[in-house]
Amino acid sequence: MTTKIHAVVDALGNPLRFILTPGQASDFTQAEALIDDLPAEHVLGDKGYDSKALRDAITEQGAEAVIPPRSTSPQVPCDFALYCERNLIERFFLKIKHFRRIATRYEQTSRAFLSMLYLVGTFIWIR
Repeated sequence: MTTKIHAVVDALGNPLRFILTPGQASDFTQAEALIDDLPAEHVLGDKGYDSKALRDAITEQGAEAVIPPRSTSPQVPCDFALYCERNLIERFFLKIKHFRRIATRYEQTSRAFLSMLYLVGTFIWIR
């Protein structure tokens, strides 16, 4: 069984929310659920999250979307200096891979795997 971890981190790289989906699921399908009711001034995402619906959802929450446009979509402005801070989510995923149970996915069920993710997230918050 393959799963995909969708995560949100704060401005310091600490985890705020996790969602698990099947491995073939698109990142975009969980984007609105990830940011729902999270206080933020800016929401950063990669080109995979570029859509008008998501941008509108971010604006409705009172935040600014910092998502570079795809080459095939209408070009919208993007603060690339702020976009560079997206490396925090990449570094977060590198941190959780240091935990062997997450990297090798020992858990048989999604529920157990999500529990381990929350435990690892707690360790990251404590550091």
